[in-house]
Amino acid sequence: MLRCGRFLLPLERPILMGVLNVTPDSFSDGGRFLQRDAAVARAQRMLDEGAAILDIGGESSRPGADPVGEDAELARVLPVLEALSGIDAPLSVDTRRARVMREALAAGASMINDIDALTAPGALEAVAGSDCAVCLMHKKGEPASMQRDPRYDDVVREVKDYLAGRIAAAERAGIGRARIVADVGFGFGKTLRHNLELQRRLGEFDALGVPLLAGWSRKSSLGQVTGRPVGERLAASVAAALLAAQAGARILRVHDVAPTRDALAVWEAFRTGAT
Repeated sequence: MLRCGRFLLPLERPILMGVLNVTPDSFSDGGRFLQRDAAVARAQRMLDEGAAILDIGGESSRPGADPVGEDAELARVLPVLEALSGIDAPLSVDTRRARVMREALAAGASMINDIDALTAPGALEAVAGSDCAVCLMHKKGEPASMQRDPRYDDVVREVKDYLAGRIAAAERAGIGRARIVADVGFGFGKTLRHNLELQRRLGEFDALGVPLLAGWSRKSSLGQVTGRPVGERLAASVAAALLAAQAGARILRVHDVAPTRDALAVWEAFRTGAT
């Protein structure tokens, strides 16, 4: 079970986290849900399609993206949080800034999804002072430059060691393991070869002792494999999500909830023999 604010999420089988980017420049859907009403309608649709968590992001972290200011990020995220405050599902906020974390949690967020794994000043304290869940992700470098020739001696060992260190730091700050999720960070300072190696050995990350989140949806590595542009990566995204689920990922972060839900249902039926 994952403690996510007032929610307890069972993780015996994979659950879906729907991506809700309220940004003008996200790599896949930038600008489509920037207006509050469009964001709320998109959120409701993903919930209807089977999302267990909604992940709201006010700053693009795509490769090459420039950072935005805290005020701009809050101006994008808070109105959507407030409009969705009555829904019966946990709301995650994708942010790496302590002030945004604090204000988002005060506005009703139940989870923080941090690509910087709570390394920013005050971030550990912001999460520790609540009962929210947190996803700690590995990345190498900053979004603006992270895909410029990233190098590792052993990508699996280095990512695992980093995540183990951040989990330990979170626990020392008072964040219990029942609230922690880890993410290897596909596409965040990693080549296609690095991403595929992490996927092949994803089961080794069970040793961290926390649930794994996998975010393959529509990413450029899938474009490298298939030759498809970002708008034509649905099949590849669903395939990658299933591979991650088979390797033990408990939370799948996706843009396309309904197709991924259906694929998981078929996989689950074959795996368990359920009818």
